[in-house]
Amino acid sequence: MAYNFNADEIFEMAEQIERNGANFYQSAADNISDDDKKEFLIKLANMEKQHEKSFAQLRKELSEKDKEKTVFDPDNESAAYLKALADIRVFYKKEIDTSNIEEILKEAIIAEKDSIVFYLGMKDLLPKSNADKIDLIIKEEMKHVTALSNKLATLKK
Repeated sequence: MAYNFNADEIFEMAEQIERNGANFYQSAADNISDDDKKEFLIKLANMEKQHEKSFAQLRKELSEKDKEKTVFDPDNESAAYLKALADIRVFYKKEIDTSNIEEILKEAIIAEKDSIVFYLGMKDLLPKSNADKIDLIIKEEMKHVTALSNKLATLKK
């Protein structure tokens, strides 16, 4: 099956990943009774919501040419990989114990890393004018991995 994405569709996938992330963190926060842990998860949910808004703004700023132009991916490798990653890997519905903060953090780290991989792949499929903007979001996602890893490390002490 061939996938021909334009920049608009790729940003739409990114927005969905961020919505999924916000929902994951909010759902986890709803199942945690400890106020500090709940606050940490809510903060992450809000960050994901902000990223979604950033991607929506980037989508608005796309030129009509960028929205119409399909990505040149003759063997459909990059586009198929990104679609699969977005559909089944990044903040997909997880079957975990959402009352266990360690399990939540471990799964969140995996999902955040997968989102970084998605955004790195996305950069190659977008107009070069958007690369710097994507780099900023990647750096934010890297901060999430650091924050999650630090929180997990403090729990293990």
